[in-house]
Amino acid sequence: MLNTITIQGRLTKNPEPKTIPSGTALCSFTIASERPKKKDGDQQTDFIPCIAWAKTAEFMQKYFHKGDMIIVSGRLQSRQYEGQDGKNHLAYEVSISEAN
Repeated sequence: MLNTITIQGRLTKNPEPKTIPSGTALCSFTIASERPKKKDGDQQTDFIPCIAWAKTAEFMQKYFHKGDMIIVSGRLQSRQYEGQDGKNHLAYEVSISEAN
């Protein structure tokens, strides 16, 4: 099966570095990606949550900052989690394999 996505936009804030218990680095960030303008002139923007792992995470933390234009490629993935309200939630994010 094919599951690839490429997004261009600007970082909404600096990538947030984290380390999981195994010692693997990761960082999460959001990309603001503008849609093509509508005929009436309204601009719409999508805010897309992303996550990068290992060397890609280290690369992101070192070279990218809030407001930087970025193009990323990866795969769209979903995950379920239980919120503080006790309800199950579904979240989508792009797992990044390449950034430039």
